[in-house]
Amino acid sequence: MFNLASIHEAIAERAPERECLIFRDRRLDWAGVTDRTRRLADVLRGHGLGCHADRSSLANWESGQDAVALYLYNGNEYLEGMLGAFKARAVPVNVNYRYVEEELVYLLTDAKAKAIVFHAHFAPTLARIRDRLPEVRLWLQVSDESEAPLLDGALDYEQALAAAEPAPPRDLSPDDLYVLYTGGTTGMPKGVLWRQEDIFRAALYTRPVASAREVAEGADRADLRALPAPPFMHGAAHWAAFNMWAMGGTIIVQSEPRRLDPHDIWSTVERERVSVLTIVGDAFGRPLLDRLREREYDLSSLRLLTSGGAILTAALKREFLERLPGIRLRDALGSSESGSQASQVVHGGDRITTGDFEMAPENTVLKADLSGPVTAGSGEQGWLARSGRVPLGYQGDPEKTAKTFPVIDGLRYAVPGDRARIEADGRLHLLGRDSVTINTGGEKVFAEEVEHALKHHPAVYDAVVVGTSHERWGQQVTALVRLRGGEAASEDALLAVARAHVAPYKLPRRFVFVDEIARSPSGKADYRWAKARALEEDGTLRSSS
Repeated sequence: MFNLASIHEAIAERAPERECLIFRDRRLDWAGVTDRTRRLADVLRGHGLGCHADRSSLANWESGQDAVALYLYNGNEYLEGMLGAFKARAVPVNVNYRYVEEELVYLLTDAKAKAIVFHAHFAPTLARIRDRLPEVRLWLQVSDESEAPLLDGALDYEQALAAAEPAPPRDLSPDDLYVLYTGGTTGMPKGVLWRQEDIFRAALYTRPVASAREVAEGADRADLRALPAPPFMHGAAHWAAFNMWAMGGTIIVQSEPRRLDPHDIWSTVERERVSVLTIVGDAFGRPLLDRLREREYDLSSLRLLTSGGAILTAALKREFLERLPGIRLRDALGSSESGSQASQVVHGGDRITTGDFEMAPENTVLKADLSGPVTAGSGEQGWLARSGRVPLGYQGDPEKTAKTFPVIDGLRYAVPGDRARIEADGRLHLLGRDSVTINTGGEKVFAEEVEHALKHHPAVYDAVVVGTSHERWGQQVTALVRLRGGEAASEDALLAVARAHVAPYKLPRRFVFVDEIARSPSGKADYRWAKARALEEDGTLRSSS
């Protein structure tokens, strides 16, 4: 039975004394994590949370399990919150801790959250909105450096666990849900509903096994010590954690989880002898490389650097391979709606590109009209899609479920909205997300493709591309660019570099130079912010003229 809680329990039974989860001075072995997550499950069940309807009686967009919102920074409590909820047959829900009050109310209401596990830092925010969350019946507060007092009516997390019973989980099912809310960078967040067996197969484990017991028997990689650096509220981070756990590895959390601190990350890799580091694209990669230019660390234990959730550009891949000789670099492609879809693994001396991948099984590129797969080498652009192990649907939304998960020739697909083509040699070339595509003079321009082209210039620290209105072309390509400190580059110089990588009609017609580019804590571009910033610049230019 492929249930995430049952798999963790089975591995803990075989290796109870092996290190499982490390955060600051808290070092938990597998038996310790099992005890704490069983106790959390007992707390949740004691407040009436669990599974109330069998999967067979529900539509694909419906949940029969109570939601436990995790409003937390990274730490042992986040992964405990996921496992504890699974063991109670409730559903953990990721909450973006940067959301403002309106966004929080929307997500918690949409998820039908019955419990919230939160850091004390967020208690004042929850106090202001709690009267708008009448369905929440359990508030579990995790103490932190803020020393905020206990929210009225809340339970202290550690005290609640200490008073609970560590009874083994009961009646777990492969049909139990795993839910991942999308980031909402181009619209309101949506809750993606997966069966746990499907997400395990689609994103967390690739070996051919027949049972959780077989997974546990193969979980012998005590040498795997993984640091997922992005926030656990982002799928790439907790997918990395559950993937390493399924192989018997140890998860390590950096000491400073509230912001990206390159020194803290490299120091943790050095101190804990981390072998696998997960980051999110250039937003993490550039600051980490900058730190390596300033100071040396003993990173000899590091064998694999994985980027999930955003692509690493070729220039950064080359620099990582130069500074960390012997390492393997893995660009992992996937989404909340699809699981893992493709990857690119490179070593020193390999040909390095941006956006080229080897597709995983059950993935393809469908024609624009969804009539069937595109022909490799035809140059035809289509939709990156997955069949087989795909989500059930979106929480409470039958229309979006039908649109994103269509049935074609009897096969159900996940079509999240990424455009791609298949080269003659079978490689996948990713073009970008359709929701941020720019239509200029009838031509489609993929924002990510132009961003990657601009980042080939050594002075570009970060870039985001959006479409803004143009009297003749309808939309024009506008680039918001952050230059490296102390460096300069003219628009002509940026265009000259980008011209070597994209067609002329894709080149930016406008540049907006900024001191910072807004990104989510997971490193993903905030296109709503970028569009507003570009329009603000337009308004400033009109007023000054």
